[in-house]
Amino acid sequence: MHPKIIKYSNFMAKKNDKTETAGKEVGELVSRSEQFIENNKKNISYGLIALAAIIAAIVAYNVLYLTPKNENAAKALYKGEQYFQKDSFNLALNGNGVDYDGFEYIINNYGGTKSANLAKAYAGICCYKNGDYDGAIKHLKSFDGNDDNIAPAIIGLIGDCCVDAGNVGEGITYFEKAAKKAANDFLSPVYLKKAGIAYESLQRYGDAIKVYTEIKEKHAASMEAVDIQKYITRAELAVK
Repeated sequence: MHPKIIKYSNFMAKKNDKTETAGKEVGELVSRSEQFIENNKKNISYGLIALAAIIAAIVAYNVLYLTPKNENAAKALYKGEQYFQKDSFNLALNGNGVDYDGFEYIINNYGGTKSANLAKAYAGICCYKNGDYDGAIKHLKSFDGNDDNIAPAIIGLIGDCCVDAGNVGEGITYFEKAAKKAANDFLSPVYLKKAGIAYESLQRYGDAIKVYTEIKEKHAASMEAVDIQKYITRAELAVK
């Protein structure tokens, strides 16, 4: 027999041996799996029952508890929004004592719902309007939102609270954070201008010029840019 044929025959024999060995190993693995299932039938059944019970509990929680909770919170929030739109901030925040309990109640009793989260933003604004800056900051900081318009506005309002409470430096930090978060020509220049005015109140005119110039150069299409040169000139004269 030709040497190449002998070599090929040996190769195929080894290959068949490996295939047969792999087949035996797979067969043994399947057999062991079947045996494991057979030996642990009871435990596996208990596990499946437990899993089914967990799934049933989750479904029941959503249907019987969470859905009604969300609906009740939404109804309560709607009444609060009506008071809020009428500038009845105290009633919106604390309720009317008859058929509406207030944003504070919604926050404390409907936690985990979207309405309770929105109530935090509303409550923060109400507290700010009522002159309760600490309460406003507490609620506004607890609000969970990442919307391109709402989030910067909430951050900016925290800045307003800080400034009105006398913490001007901290307020500036929030104004600049709000401007960065917004990243547009509508909101960013609003908060940059607030930051500039706050800087001027601290006699930090160089910093004021910097944020005013940012409005002029990066947000030239904004309303704030129309007369921003006046603010830049004023800060420059103060430096001299």
